[in-house]
Amino acid sequence: MTRGKSRRSQEKSRLPARFSISSVHPIPRPGIEFLKETLGLGRTTSVLLSLALFLCVPLAHSQAGPVEGEHEVQIWTGGGHGTNGSQSSDGVWNVGLRYGLILTAPHGPSFLRGRLEYAIDAVPAFLVFQKQDTAYGLGVNPFAFKWAFDTHGSVIPYLEIGGGTLFTNTQVPAGTSRINFTTSTAMGLHFLRSKHNFSTEVRFMHISNAGLATPNPGINTVQLRLGFGWFSQKE
Repeated sequence: MTRGKSRRSQEKSRLPARFSISSVHPIPRPGIEFLKETLGLGRTTSVLLSLALFLCVPLAHSQAGPVEGEHEVQIWTGGGHGTNGSQSSDGVWNVGLRYGLILTAPHGPSFLRGRLEYAIDAVPAFLVFQKQDTAYGLGVNPFAFKWAFDTHGSVIPYLEIGGGTLFTNTQVPAGTSRINFTTSTAMGLHFLRSKHNFSTEVRFMHISNAGLATPNPGINTVQLRLGFGWFSQKE
């Protein structure tokens, strides 16, 4: 009897000190709390992601793009440099306000499919930096035709042609006329937001007096134009 008790005592002494009857629980208390916290964090993250996706869907569908019969209003500014002959060192900078009307629904073949817009520009500030002096002027562009390609994303590429009249306080170029005419072509992008849009474009503009004075060298310029505006939205 004594020998049996001593054997059990020896076996018990070989067990780890931390082993006890309570060790039959497979996961200690701290482990359970950790799992609860982890699972809770996962549920919270899922809820937040779902909420973010839910909020983003209306924004994606409410982007203000061009639609037939609606209007465009834009404030823009542009600047660039002369590219030809004696006027290659001349610089230009201008600011304008645009009002446009979307004339058509999308039409045309394949990748050329798009909408036609007619617009007019008021240009209250038009500066021409010449060697002799700086000419300060204003202008009006009574016509601009824009072809906005039909895309389903938030970026709309477009092409444009237009023309107008420029009035300055000194002759442009020097020794010619204070009244000039402008013709231009442009290619650009509209970046749509929920209620407004930004645009950026590269524009080639020719400035000349169309024979009102002699000589008539004209100025060819390449300009970068940036705009901020919005398309009217139907309720």
